[in-house]
Amino acid sequence: MSNEFDPKILAFLCNWCSYAGADLAGVSRMQYPPNIRVVRFMCTGRIDPLFIIRALTRGVDGVLIGGCHPGECHYGKGNLYTRRRVLMTKRLLECLGIEPERLRLEWVAASEGPKFAQVVKDFTEETKSLGPNPLTTLRREEAVI
Repeated sequence: MSNEFDPKILAFLCNWCSYAGADLAGVSRMQYPPNIRVVRFMCTGRIDPLFIIRALTRGVDGVLIGGCHPGECHYGKGNLYTRRRVLMTKRLLECLGIEPERLRLEWVAASEGPKFAQVVKDFTEETKSLGPNPLTTLRREEAVI
């Protein structure tokens, strides 16, 4: 049994693009790390920054958000709102003492299964290099939030 750090990654994926890209990667039997757990949203524009902060304060080591490419959102501008929220949330994470690199936003279309697999590989490696989420070592009553 290895003592190597194995990060827990939560992915919030757009139903129309990134989730379909993840599905394509799966049915095409593309290899990527099994560290990811997926939550499907109809649009990334529905992702509240509080979901990200809660995930990180409850033991997740990284949060990946996958959405439609800009200009291709099925709901108009949801992904553009998400881009703005992610930038703001990264600043907030920094203030809380959490590395902003633990949050990543990627645009992955339904036809980009290989890209989805590569994004998961890259983000898993980056999260491994950051080490365990510092909040997981705190007791619940000592947590900032």
